[in-house]
Amino acid sequence: MIWPGMGYPAKRKQTLRFLLITAGIAISVGVGSSIVQSQLSISDPLKNCINTRDTPFKISATLELYIDGLKADIPANIGFEEGCQKSLYTITNDGTIYAEWETEYPFEIGHFLWIWDFPLRDMDQTKSRVLVNGVESSDFIRAPLVDGYHYKAEFTSKEYDESKDTDFMPPEN
Repeated sequence: MIWPGMGYPAKRKQTLRFLLITAGIAISVGVGSSIVQSQLSISDPLKNCINTRDTPFKISATLELYIDGLKADIPANIGFEEGCQKSLYTITNDGTIYAEWETEYPFEIGHFLWIWDFPLRDMDQTKSRVLVNGVESSDFIRAPLVDGYHYKAEFTSKEYDESKDTDFMPPEN
């Protein structure tokens, strides 16, 4: 079988030249974008380890997590993986979140959930809410982390069946 553009020697050279130029452009764009992205993420606290950095900006806050009305545990050692300590982390499972960085940074509850790999896509965000010091936040997961504040996140999963919460038995006297 003769492939298109490969039948005649002159056309074969043009086709191969075109393919080589296209491959060169694609490779250079890929390498260039990788270099640019790596340079831009050098100062991103969400993507870097803080093990060897001086981090004078330190805050802590507490988080309570409820999923489908049931209290969920926030595990210890979130943000620690393979010798790398992230800027948002937990040490114990009491719900205390710590945040550190070289300069003041606007950390959010969503950043912590992202570092934790919390399954936010499995939650119905229209039925979920975040309370900051007892008051519902209009920012939802974009609520800023403030030192000493208490956060309560109430998530409802997409598979949650609310009908099982209602009982059709008459009330007890």
